[in-house]
Amino acid sequence: MRDTDEPDTKLRKSLSSWDLTVFGVAVAVGAGIFTLTARTAGNVAGPSVSLAFVFAAVACGLAALCYAEFASTVPVAGSAYTFSYATFGEFVAWIIGWDLILEFALASAVVAKGWSLYLGEVLGTSSPVVSVGGIDVDWGALLIVIVLTVLLATGVKLSSRVSLVITAVKVGVVLLIVVVGAFYIKAANYSPYIPPAVPAEKESGLTQSLFSALTGAGGSNFGWYGLLAAASLVFFAFIGFDVVATTAEEAENPQKALPRGILGSLLIVTVLYVAVTLVLTGMVNYTELAGESATLATAFELNGITWAQKIISFGALAGLTTVVMVLMLGQSRVLFAMSRDGLMPRRLAKTGKRGTPVRITVVVGVVVGILAAFFPIGTLEEMVNIGTLFAFVLVSIGVVVLRRTRPDLERGFRVPLVPLVPVLAVLACLWLMLNLSVETWLRFVVWMVLGIAVYFAYSRRHSVLGARQRADDSR
Repeated sequence: MRDTDEPDTKLRKSLSSWDLTVFGVAVAVGAGIFTLTARTAGNVAGPSVSLAFVFAAVACGLAALCYAEFASTVPVAGSAYTFSYATFGEFVAWIIGWDLILEFALASAVVAKGWSLYLGEVLGTSSPVVSVGGIDVDWGALLIVIVLTVLLATGVKLSSRVSLVITAVKVGVVLLIVVVGAFYIKAANYSPYIPPAVPAEKESGLTQSLFSALTGAGGSNFGWYGLLAAASLVFFAFIGFDVVATTAEEAENPQKALPRGILGSLLIVTVLYVAVTLVLTGMVNYTELAGESATLATAFELNGITWAQKIISFGALAGLTTVVMVLMLGQSRVLFAMSRDGLMPRRLAKTGKRGTPVRITVVVGVVVGILAAFFPIGTLEEMVNIGTLFAFVLVSIGVVVLRRTRPDLERGFRVPLVPLVPVLAVLACLWLMLNLSVETWLRFVVWMVLGIAVYFAYSRRHSVLGARQRADDSR
């Protein structure tokens, strides 16, 4: 916290609890609610996807309590990276920081490409892709990344105001979907609520959930295993409060604003998601949502509500805009904290006259822009999920550790029933991780091994903490 007072690397405190709640809702009500709900219902869980959201929300709620205590106790940019640094030390903090880089960068690029697809629908054209020298360039994805990079570099308060307006629009669209869709619900579509499981032989070993593979049980599509796998997939919808915690250093009154923003945004998005999934699976039979192209609009088209197509596309466009913005905000704050600690180049941690990390914001914009414009990125929600859940586990453990090692610290919010609640949070997150696919686990391990190599090759030798320790040893 002393390091945050250095004039050249100091962020401006300008965010209220309302601003933080808006950021949380902005990132959560987006890609998931417009696309993930339909795909998960049609391919994995059937009508029980609504229960899957409840399971995921419970796990997130337990972790959110731990985040709220940490964020109000150590109000420093970086979220889980900073919290891990304060409790476990530099190496574990680096692992989490490296993990969050994967989470935010991939999620930003994937959602930017989704934004581009919806832009094509709104404009009534094909996907905004042009060929330049034989190379396909997604100019729609590149455009949104450039605009949002400029916006984030200008100031976080302005970003919050823009996010508030756009979030109000997309929440209005979601409420319209729920109200209109409720008139087309057919009770028969809810039966069977948990469809029969798909035999394991029809799934590949890599796409099967790790839990299903370890137990030698049936497939992880539909049935109880499908419901559990769905809870791990739809967890993608609840990463908003994780991003809220990355802005801790910019909160005007972090002890009160952060817990309110984290828990408030989680409650709002949980209610919205459960309502949408109940309406969606009631409007059409889950089998009609199978495949990778099903969205909320699919259910309305099948019921002949064609006018809803444009409204949903417009709402999705607005929704994905704020998702990309807040994910890029989270990415820049994590990298800012890592650069200030010397684990990334220190010169990137300079802030501009508006109190924002302009250099890092530009770097993030360039990287995400390149990924979104030139690379055909597939659906990588699971990679984002495993990274986020891993961070949640360490934060939950960290609450117990810090209670024992530093009971004297002022805590604006305290997790009730410690250590029971943090232990339950750890178990819930590990359970969700266990129900992700084998392929996702393999990719995650490869990324972590690469991160460890980078730490010992560069970060350990350049860290501020290491320099201080070497100076103390030489005295």
